[in-house]
Amino acid sequence: MDPHPTPPQLGTLTWLPAADRPELLAAPVAAALGGLAGPAWVAEIDDALADTAAFTEAYDVPLPASANCVVVAARRAGQTVLAACLVPASTRADVNGLVRRHLGARKASFAPQDVAVAESGMAYGGITPIGLPPSWPVLVDAAVAATDLVVVGSGTRAGKLAVPGAVLAALPGAEVLVDLGREPVEPPPPAPAPAPVRAPDDRDLGWGERPEDRSADDRRYLEDRPPHWGSD
Repeated sequence: MDPHPTPPQLGTLTWLPAADRPELLAAPVAAALGGLAGPAWVAEIDDALADTAAFTEAYDVPLPASANCVVVAARRAGQTVLAACLVPASTRADVNGLVRRHLGARKASFAPQDVAVAESGMAYGGITPIGLPPSWPVLVDAAVAATDLVVVGSGTRAGKLAVPGAVLAALPGAEVLVDLGREPVEPPPPAPAPAPVRAPDDRDLGWGERPEDRSADDRRYLEDRPPHWGSD
């Protein structure tokens, strides 16, 4: 491996070797850099722009190059197991389907924010698969693993990491799953309002109006009678 790989040109950010900017990394992330199977770069960002939508727009990073890491709490055999799911930023982790089945859990859901932060040692909105506790399964979407360069959190909201997908797939405890991320389902459009139902006597023709094509002698009677008179 080249000890001095060329930094990527991705968006408007300046990327540097991650080890050169430890202040942009959470402590567990910095400690894990030496065990990576490939290079990792870091870029400083505004911590108010760490969320994916704001980040990609502000720094012109293509959405397909970004991945989200979410922490899942799975309940099995009376115990709660934490796991990480790394999926393309345009998708949502299939927590109640593929993740639950793969972990053999009775129930799976996104971990509460305070639990995810405390157990990972990272900032919410910056959690990354690098440096997570060794007991956690790390589930990686196959599309992320196949991407040349993936932008993920740095463990803080002040930076982003750029790492080859193959490096993320080689993390300790990592397993690559197809269709781990599912496209969000668009809600169906609202049904059109039903046409109003008109009462039998709710006619456009007012009392006393005489259509020109009616020639019967009793047309005045038929037009002027109140509705409750009947038609005898």
